[in-house]
Amino acid sequence: MDTTERTLQEYYLDLESKHGAHDYHPLPVVLAKGNGVYLWDVNGKRYYDFLSAYSAVNQGHCHPEIVGAMKEQAETLTLTSRAFHNNKLGEYMKYITDYFGFDKVLCMNTGAEGVETAIKIARKWGYEKKGVAENQAQIIVCNNNFHGRTSTIISFSTDPNSKGHFGPYASGFIHVPYDDLDALAKVLENNPNIVGFLVEPIQGEAGVYTPDEDFIRGAKALCKQNDVLLITDEIQTGIARTGSLLAVCGNCTCQGDCEQQESTYVRPDMLILGKAISGGTYPVSAVLCDNEIMEVIKPGQHGSTFGGNPLAVTIAKKALEVVKNERLAQNARELGEIFRTEMNLYIAHSNIVKLVRGKGLLNAIVINDSPDSDTAWNICLKLRDNGLLAKPTHGNIIRFAPPLVMTEEQLQDCISIIINTLKSFENNP
Repeated sequence: MDTTERTLQEYYLDLESKHGAHDYHPLPVVLAKGNGVYLWDVNGKRYYDFLSAYSAVNQGHCHPEIVGAMKEQAETLTLTSRAFHNNKLGEYMKYITDYFGFDKVLCMNTGAEGVETAIKIARKWGYEKKGVAENQAQIIVCNNNFHGRTSTIISFSTDPNSKGHFGPYASGFIHVPYDDLDALAKVLENNPNIVGFLVEPIQGEAGVYTPDEDFIRGAKALCKQNDVLLITDEIQTGIARTGSLLAVCGNCTCQGDCEQQESTYVRPDMLILGKAISGGTYPVSAVLCDNEIMEVIKPGQHGSTFGGNPLAVTIAKKALEVVKNERLAQNARELGEIFRTEMNLYIAHSNIVKLVRGKGLLNAIVINDSPDSDTAWNICLKLRDNGLLAKPTHGNIIRFAPPLVMTEEQLQDCISIIINTLKSFENNP
């Protein structure tokens, strides 16, 4: 990078540093353009995107069909609030409920709003349907969870950086270890105040921690036995990311009843979606459940000025159509298997990487160094120099999650970049 290029990048970095809150620690690259699986910085250098905006851009950057629908609707009607009806919301509600197989949807904007919505619905269901005494409802969550950054959600985080000095914290949450059915069963036993179990089918922010295959199925059975709602947060894992429409679908890629789905699908009582539901173009989230649960919400009890606005639902409908029409779940499954196979072949002779884990195109490698070291960060800087963007999580873990429109040829090119970069650290950890 010559002096002129460095100066241009530093100009934008300095603006953020001087005028913005220091709430993130981004990789030092300033991006200006995206298309498909690629990003370009302000100097015109091209990169493979291997983060996909934390799985929000599953359909690829600036997908022409999604952008086209967005532009057309933006020139027609963007916002009415829910004070009035509009001609886009009802069609979208039918489409998304049919798409995921639930009776009702409640539309919000961000992933964290989706989680907050699910918490409110579960508590109200507990009081009005299960008969829990007022203000006694409890929700089980897992250690090392990441569900967002609102004051309620960080109250049940176990990450000190997420919650330190933000108290007092909200009560009503019980922690269990992730992927531990015995611990879940013990907490559920003889506790009639528990109304829900909120869980990520794969813990993305914790380092793509993938549980045993029977964990979600077992959790569903325990919840059913104890009249507790299974609430799955698929904000990051949903919309084809893990090689199926939802991570709870197992290996099924259909969008309706089928013989394969009957043996693999674990149907949650409540499903939370966000991120890729809009293809990364606009904040959209949703909570889906059946009538018996959703009917506890009455007018004036929950909502959002922007939730379900005409622009948002038009974008989301088109984004979901793209996932189906372009068979992105199938592509994620096939490419994910190739990625993990190739990485395991390398890891078998590596001193710098301990393991690769994940599902579909949501994967991570664990670097053979302390979480307090800067090795993973330095590897990501080198990957950037070599034309691929990824980011560490939890110190010594690097998450790899490219857009699902990636081709096998592009993936093989990326695998070469990753392996060659790692090789340069083998003797220099």
